[in-house]
Amino acid sequence: MISESTNPLQRFFQELVERNLGEVGVRHSEVQAYVATLLTEFCDAENLYKIRDDHGEPLHDVGAMLLASDPVYGTAPSFDRERQVRKHIGDYALFFTGMWPESLNRFRLRRARLDGVVDFIRAGKESYFIVSKFEHFEYAKVAPLFLKMSQEFEHLVYALNQVKNDLEEMQHPIVRKTREFIM
Repeated sequence: MISESTNPLQRFFQELVERNLGEVGVRHSEVQAYVATLLTEFCDAENLYKIRDDHGEPLHDVGAMLLASDPVYGTAPSFDRERQVRKHIGDYALFFTGMWPESLNRFRLRRARLDGVVDFIRAGKESYFIVSKFEHFEYAKVAPLFLKMSQEFEHLVYALNQVKNDLEEMQHPIVRKTREFIM
């Protein structure tokens, strides 16, 4: 976890996320902090593509990640690995559907991928729900957070889309000139 108090990027995302999640009625501070941290961590592509196949190659395909998360029919060697991959699927799906929904069609058209048959919203929501069911031992304290994120997934996606719009507006030259003039 990135420390909110020492990372300016984390503080920046925290402000944007709090405002936009608050506007859609998600005022749960743990959810807001989690989403801000997710945005901060996903600025590094290593974190965005940290799930790897058996050959050590990063998985970019949610369909392949779903297979990698399955301890019975897929390649996950344990239920802990299932939880780890499912958490990442939830994060990945939330990030792309919220911040770059237009990229989802490119994923599907770029080459033959399992993503073509995967509903990112459903995969993200379901993955967070599965993570919430790991409610014992070291996972007991965070299980309710993931249940809340599963329940509010569509609101989180919408709020992240608003964060994206805010970021685009901040980059617009007219907006920058206006802010410079006001200050």
